[in-house]
Amino acid sequence: MLHITQAESDGVLTVSLSGELDHHAAREAIEQSEDLMALYPCEKLVLNLAGLTFMDSSGLAVVLHLHRTCARSGCDFVVRGTPPQPMRVFEAAGLPQVMIFERGE
Repeated sequence: MLHITQAESDGVLTVSLSGELDHHAAREAIEQSEDLMALYPCEKLVLNLAGLTFMDSSGLAVVLHLHRTCARSGCDFVVRGTPPQPMRVFEAAGLPQVMIFERGE
């Protein structure tokens, strides 16, 4: 099961995902993240993945969608705290060459 929380401060919206990000949760993650971006207009979106216990290729679609949404709205986008298993999925797809991945939470 996926849990989504948010924090907003000084134009930075942090959306934290914890649990499993799979094909069952991907649509919910996209929809809730977009709703949060509409509720809290921001200059930078930080997607904190430190709490993920599992992610399949559906997580790629979530991250790419949010990256494109931010690019269209002129908002910076950063992925933070990615655990080893999801990071291997991102690396296999070449995403670290396309967007910023930060260590830590």
